[in-house]
Amino acid sequence: MAAEYLLQVTGLGKAYGHHTVLTDVSFALTRGERIALIGPSGSGKSTCLRAINYLEPPTAGDIRLDGKAIGSRGDGRRMSDLELAPQRAEIGMVFQHFHLWPHLSVRANVSLQPRKVRGIARSQASRMAEAMLAKVHLDHKVDEMPGRLSGGQQQRVAIARALAQQPKLLLFDEPTSALDPELVGEVLSVIKELAGEGRAMVLVTHEIAFAREVADRILFMDGGRIVEQGPAKDLLDNPQSPRLKQFLASLSRGGRRDG
Repeated sequence: MAAEYLLQVTGLGKAYGHHTVLTDVSFALTRGERIALIGPSGSGKSTCLRAINYLEPPTAGDIRLDGKAIGSRGDGRRMSDLELAPQRAEIGMVFQHFHLWPHLSVRANVSLQPRKVRGIARSQASRMAEAMLAKVHLDHKVDEMPGRLSGGQQQRVAIARALAQQPKLLLFDEPTSALDPELVGEVLSVIKELAGEGRAMVLVTHEIAFAREVADRILFMDGGRIVEQGPAKDLLDNPQSPRLKQFLASLSRGGRRDG
């Protein structure tokens, strides 16, 4: 029997020595739901996202995917990276920077994870790569090298790579922040298409208009805490907390898309 929630984050905390980055962050994600994390720089958004798949091991709290605790052996000890690999395979992550292997073709970049993590045969992984690249409108670049692609194309390859893992959950960590403005639209368009397929997502983004359009719910973070959360349009059109009102007003005054 499937768990009620696909993702459950409970009491999440993260500290580096005496510096606390996250405090008591809790939220849950249903299957097919899309949540956007917004907030000023340094509010803990990216750390929260990276903690979900233990790229930043939390110092407090519990994270569950499909009812199974991530990163815990059940005896209080944290899993090693090798032990974490099967759990991380269920979570596709797209970073600010593309992290493609420069010496491998686009096809090889996308097919590597299915082969290494899921044990899929090279020929099958290659076909899967072609299918995922078609999904991000790059099937004509399948044998190209990453260095010959634009930043937007490289980020779309990174999305195809995440999809090739066949994950239950997709995480996007400010996927357009490293792109030139004219390339942002092509990446957001692909993410919108994936959202339209009913894929579960957690997105950290500075693109407020995009968050309004794609997210079912928005979590506003500040100072390492969730200050306010709610349905995307309701939260943005009728903020309740003074801090969120201030944040949205600052974006309006500055004419900027980010915080």
